[in-house]
Amino acid sequence: MTGAARDDFGFDHVPETDQSFEEALQKARAGERLTVADGVELMTTGTDSAGIDARRKELVLEAADRRRAEMVGDEVTFVANLNNNVTTACTTGCLFCNFKNTAHLFESDSEADHAGFTKTPAESRDIVADAVETGIYEVTSVSGLHPALVLDEEHREILQSYDNPAAEVNYKPPEAYDTDPGTYAEQLTAMSVDGVHVHSMTPEEAHHAKRGTDWTYEEVYRRLDAAGLDSAPGTAAEILVPEVRDVICPGKIGTDEWVAGMEGAMQAGLDVTATIMYGHVENEMHRVMHLDVVRDLQDRYGGITEFVPLSFVHQNTPLYDRGLVTGGATDDEDELMVAVARLYLDNVDHIQSSWVKFGNAKALKLLNCGADDLMGTILSEEITKRAGGEFGEFRSFDEYVDMITAIGRQPVERSTDYRTRRPLDIDADSHGPMLGPHADGTPLLERSRDPALADD
Repeated sequence: MTGAARDDFGFDHVPETDQSFEEALQKARAGERLTVADGVELMTTGTDSAGIDARRKELVLEAADRRRAEMVGDEVTFVANLNNNVTTACTTGCLFCNFKNTAHLFESDSEADHAGFTKTPAESRDIVADAVETGIYEVTSVSGLHPALVLDEEHREILQSYDNPAAEVNYKPPEAYDTDPGTYAEQLTAMSVDGVHVHSMTPEEAHHAKRGTDWTYEEVYRRLDAAGLDSAPGTAAEILVPEVRDVICPGKIGTDEWVAGMEGAMQAGLDVTATIMYGHVENEMHRVMHLDVVRDLQDRYGGITEFVPLSFVHQNTPLYDRGLVTGGATDDEDELMVAVARLYLDNVDHIQSSWVKFGNAKALKLLNCGADDLMGTILSEEITKRAGGEFGEFRSFDEYVDMITAIGRQPVERSTDYRTRRPLDIDADSHGPMLGPHADGTPLLERSRDPALADD
């Protein structure tokens, strides 16, 4: 049970099926493609009784761990990366989020205090350039929907042509704000330092980058690609079921728009990821329906490199403050979410476990529930932290080796797209990245503290 009274919302979709747990488990063990009903039976450990059945849960986890071994073996992968989010200014008002700050607080004539930020392209470049010198090779950037952020100058001209751009297309000029965020194209170009992989532009951001135009998502992503974008994160997905989005993010793009955005990115030749943010007001039926949308998208385009389950961090969010939830997902739910994702998504190779969301011990447990990837070094993490996350912002390569070998698995440094992989020597005295443009195996923080190395 999540931290919400699920029947309070009057959802049409509830976790009820005509399938049996035993038949669903048999199909999962045999590697057969599961139906939504099968997934619900596994996610609930049987709809024939309330609560999670501990014995049945272990059977599901065992089946998922075996499937993981069959699909990807015993390697546990991770990347050397940096989070560089451009702005917290946003106009969407999602109830699950505490990352954003209302955009009008950033206006030059506002006297309100706030803890938000906006970075110029030059500032973004400096941040990424410094991180690349330490050895990282991926920068992830997910930002609020700042009214002054546009795709490029052509887009700005189109938005300025509206009679009332603030009301009609959510646009205000940069001079209305204390800090000019530039354009999406300028930010991506700024972050493209020395061949670093830029992972940015969610479907929600792409929708913002084409507002007021008749451009397709494919055209938008092709322009972003030309500016320096290398792959797109499939966040902004939350739960891809309209009745849930109507509760938690009514101002956000809908399920169909999220799918269209992902299609456009893949049509433009970009790899993407897919996510789910669960453990709030949704139920197990919604979770499996979400998995079905992702599996169908992968069937049609094949560009999803990994699936990332994101357990809802509730503490500092409007959903919690307004009493719509009293907590997040339970340990059982987290384990079953990862396990059923592995069993249901038979066409997605990699499932991620998040130390940012779960902490080290639980993140390792989920690697025995079907997951095979353990995120990245991060260096800076702002979204989960602002929502109340308590598990830090950095993991070193040495920590990764210690954690992964503790469960008898092989630590592997990977590229963002998984196409380049480097197994680490677990007997070495120290470990650092080798795949970055300035990486030479020196530990990340050690390199960042050494002026001689930083000046190479």
